[in-house]
This record gives sequence, structure tokens and C-alpha cells, in this order.
Amino acid sequence: MIYTCYEMIRDCRADRPEGWRYFIACYVPVIRKLLARYQGGGPADAAALERVLVSARQPQSTLFQSQEPAPERWFVAQLRQHVLAQLPASTPSASLDLETVAAALQPLTLVEKQGAWLETMLYSPAETGVLLRMAPSTAERIRGKTADLLRAKVDSWSRTILADNGRELGRAALAETGADCLPPKTFLDLVDGRTTWQGREQLERHVTRCWHCVDHFCRLVEVVELLRGNQPLSEAEGASFRERLGVQEEKGPVWKRWLAGRAD
Repeated sequence: MIYTCYEMIRDCRADRPEGWRYFIACYVPVIRKLLARYQGGGPADAAALERVLVSARQPQSTLFQSQEPAPERWFVAQLRQHVLAQLPASTPSASLDLETVAAALQPLTLVEKQGAWLETMLYSPAETGVLLRMAPSTAERIRGKTADLLRAKVDSWSRTILADNGRELGRAALAETGADCLPPKTFLDLVDGRTTWQGREQLERHVTRCWHCVDHFCRLVEVVELLRGNQPLSEAEGASFRERLGVQEEKGPVWKRWLAGRAD
């Protein structure tokens, strides 16, 4: 029988051991990737990883509340936000708000805005090229154009101003949802190549004025890459996390336990 992400969300919400076992095995590797990126590019910090897991299991956690279309990808997008919320805030040398970004980058196309926003998510031009299916040199040109537009709008500018303010810009964009914002399926259809020309034109018209949806799209593109080739933890490695979280170990059917006893 196949155990799905829908069932994991349901079981974790009900605090059932089978949901937590699946979550630990399949999504600790994803959490490690997120921490490696958003903590500064090194290996995931063990203390931060444990903090993320413990907070996910708290009664007040909202991580397992939503079941949207394509649940695994939507769930991982929510998991990303949960991970970032556990990281300490940083103080950039030059501050930048979303209103200034929106005004400065208004002339950019949809793809150019995505390329600029991925810089706030700490992706290099080469990595941006992979995510947006463009040449790294094209991503580099977009960053140069973005830098010129921003420099003309701010009093204090640095080459890393977008990356330095990425966390706060992401929070601001997330909070700017509007009644006409597009549903997750629209972005997933674009990622999967199922969007019609009419659908793409509608998306581009909306994104021209909505950085909430630019952020949403970039997070879903990131999720696709995070899940590519994702390898679950081994049983032994997962056991250490289950022990730390107090997740009950699975008991096999009676006949299997009886056979194990006979083998001893």
C-alpha cells in the first residue's frame, strides 16, 4: 500500500506515529538542504535542525494544516517557510523594503523579476539558470540590470543588497496576498509546462503588480529542485530523530514479532 503526503499531513495533524516517521524519513533531507542554503551555505547546523523538528511537532504549529493541490510540493513550500521562521534575523548593512523593490523593478519582465527575486533567496546566477532554464550568462545580465535599477532608487546601495535583505523581503511579499492572487495550481501548471498562452498572459499581467505571486512562483520552482532526487533517511539515521522527538517505534504484525522471537 502506498502512503501519500495527504496521509502524512493527516496523521501528523493527529499526532500519529506513522505520520511522524514518514515526515522524518522523507523531509529531514529537505530541511538539511534548506538550512545549508539559508544559514550561509555550509552544512546544516544540528541544533537548528532539531529546533525545526521540535517546533514542527508543537501543538501550535500550522505546518500540517493545509492540503492544497499537488500536496507534496505545496507542503514543502510551507516547510520552507517553517524552516526560515526558526532562523535568527540578520541586520543588513543597507536596508531595502518591498515598496522600493517594486517601484525600481517595475520595468522588468516576468522572467527578469523571477531572476531578481531568486537573488533574495541566495541563488547564484548559475543556480538561477538551472531553476529558470536559462543560461547562467542570461541570469548574470538580469542581475546587472536589476542592480542598475535599484541603485537609482536607494540612498545606500551595495551589490548584495537584495541578498542581505532577502529574509525580510520574503516576509513582506508573503504578507501582501490579495483577493486576485493566483492559486498554486496556476504556478504548478507553468512549472510543469501545462500553461496555455492565454494563461501565461494572465499570469504576466498579474505579476507585473504583485510581488506576492513572484515570491510564490519562485518558492514553487525552488521546491521542484529540492525534491529532485531526494533520498529518504536510512532506518538507522531516522531512528535517532524519532528518539529525540519521542515518536513511538513501529510495531510489526504479531506474526512478524513472533518469528523474530523464534529467530533469537
